[in-house]
Amino acid sequence: MGKIKLFILDDHQMLVDGIKALLHNENDFSIIGEATKASTAIELIKKNTPDIVLSDINMPEMNGIEFTRLLKKNHPEVKILVLSMFSERSTISEMLDAGASGYILKNTGKSELINALKKIASGGMFFSDEISAEMMKTMSERGQKKEDENKIYFTEREKEIIQLIAKEYSNAKIGETLFISERTVETHRKNIFRKANTKSAVGLIKFAIEHKLID
Repeated sequence: MGKIKLFILDDHQMLVDGIKALLHNENDFSIIGEATKASTAIELIKKNTPDIVLSDINMPEMNGIEFTRLLKKNHPEVKILVLSMFSERSTISEMLDAGASGYILKNTGKSELINALKKIASGGMFFSDEISAEMMKTMSERGQKKEDENKIYFTEREKEIIQLIAKEYSNAKIGETLFISERTVETHRKNIFRKANTKSAVGLIKFAIEHKLID
């Protein structure tokens, strides 16, 4: 395998020069281009395609997310390593959706930058520790939200009626026990069966046991 061809895109020339200086004596890499504007980068990459683009996010004219989408559309084989000052979860998510293969912060050290580039070049993905932590929080919150969405909530009255249905009480006897009309019991019963997604008392009891609504 030859040298990994890199292109650096950042609206601060000082950062571009800094990365070039960091990688100057690294024999595994070849910096084939640089730009301080996304539009310039797009044109240069048409003429000389890199393996990886190191891209900033906050840039004038076209931000890193828009740039990544456009680059992946025209050059799907090119990998993108995001360099950012920020670790906001929404930005991380948007960059990954756009097609980025890695995301590191600009305060990263040389060894982490090299590890990131090598891992991405070999087909993997790389995220700095701070970014991984933010991603884990997002996944955890999404999982909790999904779990909450999947929960079926019964009112206290419905729970009382479920207990009595499990004891094989008729609607009339349930009404008598809870001091409500038989018609009200019937309405509650319909709602309970709908929420439990069942049509039989046996199905309801099975559901109630699984969801710890009855012992």
